[in-house]
Amino acid sequence: MKRMFLFLATNIAVVVVLGIVASLLGVNRFLTANGLNLGALLGFAFIMGFGGAIISLLMSKPIAKMSMGVKIINQPQSADEAWIVETVRRFSDQAGIKMPDVGIYEGEANAFATGAFKNSALVAVSTGLLQGMTREEVEAVIGHEIAHVANGDMVTMALIQGVMNTFVVFLSRVIGYAVDSFLRRNDEQNSGPGIGYMITTIVLDIVFGFLAAIIVAWFSRQREFRADAGAARLMGRKQPMINALHRLGGMHPGTLPQSMQAMGITGSLGKLFSSHPPIEVRVAALQNSRVM
Repeated sequence: MKRMFLFLATNIAVVVVLGIVASLLGVNRFLTANGLNLGALLGFAFIMGFGGAIISLLMSKPIAKMSMGVKIINQPQSADEAWIVETVRRFSDQAGIKMPDVGIYEGEANAFATGAFKNSALVAVSTGLLQGMTREEVEAVIGHEIAHVANGDMVTMALIQGVMNTFVVFLSRVIGYAVDSFLRRNDEQNSGPGIGYMITTIVLDIVFGFLAAIIVAWFSRQREFRADAGAARLMGRKQPMINALHRLGGMHPGTLPQSMQAMGITGSLGKLFSSHPPIEVRVAALQNSRVM
């Protein structure tokens, strides 16, 4: 729950802060000068919603490096590091993308891919993953992350988040305007949005933000199935990925910041806010797939 709270707080904070800034700049008064201008509001919501998502996307790679303490492998210092770099290079060539940055970080079993563009991504694995899995299983996990990059999942998830944010901003302000109009129905000096509008929009930004997060998490879970199948195709068979998933099912997954959890190999399971489906569901889907 801590990871989910941090993610929701970050995403919602961007929308709320942008909303407050817009209020200080007089945008709300412009939107409600002659009644609520729905066309202008929709444009405003679009800029706000996608602005926050794009900012988060552009910041994803440096934030990942800083928050996870990722050590980028520029020159391999061991046989393991050389093998990881070569595995990422081989899969990247197969997937038709440029070589991502490759990193290792201290922690329990996990891995993730992030970055704003598929040709300038970052793939990182934890020390716990390297120590707790066979090389073939680690290879499958790396393939999973390369599949995320090749599928453009980072951008796709940002776009979905942008659409959700747009609806959040639009609906919260429409309802906020209605509430404010009701509270100020006898105010003859009504010349712009009042305290009812301000409070309602901030509260609904938060409430709708949680509902939007459920939808975004659902899309994230669908991306995991594609990445699992992508790893199987890169390796030429699906058993290594199935073995890796079974292994992860018996390990304690490492914690990722929720902003990167959608691109990780594990996540909180069995909840509406989960970015990943349950391990057994992923294994069943892969076993039933057409990948050899």
